[in-house]
Amino acid sequence: MKLKIFLALLLLACLVLPVLAQTQTKPAEPPPVPQQKPSDDKDDVVRITTNLVQVDAVVTKDGKPVTNLTADDFEIYEDGKKQTITSFAYISNVSGAPVPKPVTLEKNRTVGPPVARLTQDEPHRIVGFVVDDLGLSAESMGQVRKQLKKFITEQLQPNDLVAIIRTGGELGVLQQFTNDKRLLLRAMERLRWNGCSRVGISVFTPAGSEDPTAPFRCGNTYSQTFRALRFILDGMSELPGRKSLVLMSDDLPRETQEPRIGYDGPIGRGSSRSNDRDLGTEFDQFTNTRNMSGLLQRIAEKAIRSSVVIYSVDTQGLQVLGPTAADQFRGDARTITHSINDLVASRARLLEIRREGGEIIARQTGGYQIRNSNGFKLDQIMTDQSGYYLIGYRPGEETFNRRFHHIKAKVKRSGMSLRTRFGFFGVTEEEANHGKRTTQDLTNLALTSPFAAQDINVDISPFFANDKINGSVVRSFVYIEAKDMTFTPAAEGRQQAAFDLHGVIFGDNGSIVEQRTSGAKVSLSQRDYELAMQNGMQLTFDIPIKKPGAYQVRIAARDRTSSKIGSAGQFVVVPNLSDKKLAVSGVILGTGSDESHNLASPGARRFTPNSDVHFAFMVYNGANESGAFRNLVMQAKVLREDKEVFTGPEVPVQTAANQRDLSRVITSGSLRLPPDLEPGNYYLQVAVTEVGGKKKVPPMVQWSQFEVQK
Repeated sequence: MKLKIFLALLLLACLVLPVLAQTQTKPAEPPPVPQQKPSDDKDDVVRITTNLVQVDAVVTKDGKPVTNLTADDFEIYEDGKKQTITSFAYISNVSGAPVPKPVTLEKNRTVGPPVARLTQDEPHRIVGFVVDDLGLSAESMGQVRKQLKKFITEQLQPNDLVAIIRTGGELGVLQQFTNDKRLLLRAMERLRWNGCSRVGISVFTPAGSEDPTAPFRCGNTYSQTFRALRFILDGMSELPGRKSLVLMSDDLPRETQEPRIGYDGPIGRGSSRSNDRDLGTEFDQFTNTRNMSGLLQRIAEKAIRSSVVIYSVDTQGLQVLGPTAADQFRGDARTITHSINDLVASRARLLEIRREGGEIIARQTGGYQIRNSNGFKLDQIMTDQSGYYLIGYRPGEETFNRRFHHIKAKVKRSGMSLRTRFGFFGVTEEEANHGKRTTQDLTNLALTSPFAAQDINVDISPFFANDKINGSVVRSFVYIEAKDMTFTPAAEGRQQAAFDLHGVIFGDNGSIVEQRTSGAKVSLSQRDYELAMQNGMQLTFDIPIKKPGAYQVRIAARDRTSSKIGSAGQFVVVPNLSDKKLAVSGVILGTGSDESHNLASPGARRFTPNSDVHFAFMVYNGANESGAFRNLVMQAKVLREDKEVFTGPEVPVQTAANQRDLSRVITSGSLRLPPDLEPGNYYLQVAVTEVGGKKKVPPMVQWSQFEVQK
């Protein structure tokens, strides 16, 4: 009886649009470029206020972090004047949690469980890998993809927050930071050589030939790279603590002979000397070069104010400077010899010029540059991010004179090296900030930040569903902790609350794919109000989706009375059903009740030991080439931290006796949780496998996270 009712509820959930009481749905405003936030003592690393100048420093010995120093081991100077250290602390960014098993990237799908949601109070390393595809050769892009894949699968830790962002792509910054390897691997797979790159197919154009890609260059890309860096740093300023930006580029010089640094347009057009001054560059009309030192300084200053350390990776790597088979030389032996010598010298100089800008912003922000390495040493950068010292002093009146002030810190013990930020401009915190945030700003931040807003406890259980009339939809069961909401007395002894639900679906390149906003008023009887206080409220929230792909679903709830905000996010894969390949929807969970013959809390993810967990999902394109239903089996497993705690038998997937439409088949199952199960977070894995098919295909795997409570 319970499973029949469960199937009916699943059918209702998949095919009928949900209705919220007194709702109005409208497109949501797109999240704006985040503004720099006012200081929060708990989250700030670099603080420049009238009462405190605080900077971060990393100390190493033989390449390994040193973590046991005291304030007496340091000296700090501003413009050569020794300062009295008034605050001091060591902050660790690593949690000590075990690294999970590597995930595998199969064709068009990534296998691996969902990740636990991080909170802002947990130790974590935040790293943005900025792939400057506007300054990468096709040769280097292949190496970038290889090293990023190795990092994600082998070195990423559970509490690391990582983003992969292209300077030539759509820049949605905050929503790309995740600890989900599936999303990161998909972002890595999307990296391609950019036809607008200022570097050609190879790092070096072969001697005696022209770069075949030169006619297709898309104007001045240096300005585009710098604009992207500024935008990314603005976004990273919203994240708490010390962050790092790893800039991966073949070409970021201090000077360039590209004729214009215009805002847009082809080379030599769309620019002016006033534009040069605005960008912080200087043009020399005699040598036809442009000095970008001022712009690099602005990037470094923005990074310092945003508590971001920049590491630059010279992705040119180890290059052969001498002649190769692709080089062509003409003339007699003496001429060719001179040509080869000139070639070696010019290539060595070109390598040095291209890396100068990246080295400057790395050194000035407390990072360093990786050069002459095909492996990029990403593990070394992550080790450098394992912790840092916070050193603070009280500034004098001359500090805020709108000039640049140099910072130098020293460690007294021998054999140790220290890196900190180069300095800062002497403007106050109030001058650097951009005003108070609006409610819309805070809501957008809750939707984009990798850390969930926690004023209201919100949890979501999203899954993909499809029907012939409405098409594909991402349906989310939204749990809201009623205790966190503001209820007010109403007529007839009822309690009511008003809130807004904001939903956004982000593509794996950070762009906004779909968005919805619904306003709701809930009026509960006294009995329902008491149940809500005890069990919370559950609603359904739909966001249509037009194209297949991998997406992040983010939903935020805002209490209209108190303006409290809570948010949550999940990873959802929408398959391409038009190709007639086998696919399965997301899995919904629920509990049963023999007394009421009803299913309680569809989409619920909280259970007790020794209780029954019912699950259901939809099988799409179940018919084989002959029109008969495929021979499918399903198997359910319960895992915790990559360890199996329960494995069910393989069970045939069957259709109903009168099932005619084999393109959508509802499937269900149940399992009994072990009685000695410890409280905590678990995963239900459901795998559907075709047996005896003509082509061997990997199982269709779906995951659902749930919690075991005593």
